[in-house]
Amino acid sequence: MTTPKTVTPLGRDEHWLTVTKPTAMTRFLRTFLLWQLVRFVVLNLKMLRIIAMGHHPKR
Repeated sequence: MTTPKTVTPLGRDEHWLTVTKPTAMTRFLRTFLLWQLVRFVVLNLKMLRIIAMGHHPKR
């Protein structure tokens, strides 16, 4: 049997060690204005649909 290893919690300054780095495609999409516009429109359409369903409840 092996002895269990003790895991020490990360300190306040060591938290960045566990954060994943975004890929090149992710960084591109975050800065590409046309993609941001498309996502903005899609999000607004979803919100409009939800709001419309609240104004016209089923009987």
